[in-house]
Amino acid sequence: MSERKGMLGDPREDVQLDHRGAADADRRDDAVFKALANPTRRRILDLLRREPTTTGEVCDSFPELDRTTVLQHIRVLERAELLTGRKVGKTRRLALAPLPIKRIHDRWIGEYTRAAVSLLADLEDPGV
Repeated sequence: MSERKGMLGDPREDVQLDHRGAADADRRDDAVFKALANPTRRRILDLLRREPTTTGEVCDSFPELDRTTVLQHIRVLERAELLTGRKVGKTRRLALAPLPIKRIHDRWIGEYTRAAVSLLADLEDPGV
């Protein structure tokens, strides 16, 4: 009997794996929302949306902030996987990583947009 259980697996393990996967997705989404909640971080992403740039150039784009503060904002964006950094010689090039934003769009915005469009269609349809 234990041989059969080993072959088929315990269905509770699948549920636990699904739950862990969902918890990981929620944790990643929370990090993205936290990162996007700050206007300075959104401005950094806007800057990187145009083109990849160096850490120094990002810091120079925020003269009202000291370098350490800008670097802390960059770290939050990296932890949320919204940007990537790679070393090129002595400089570090930062680039926008759009997949987390797409994931948020697919999970939240896309679903709510479809629901809103459906509700509007129902309002326009006098037969409903």
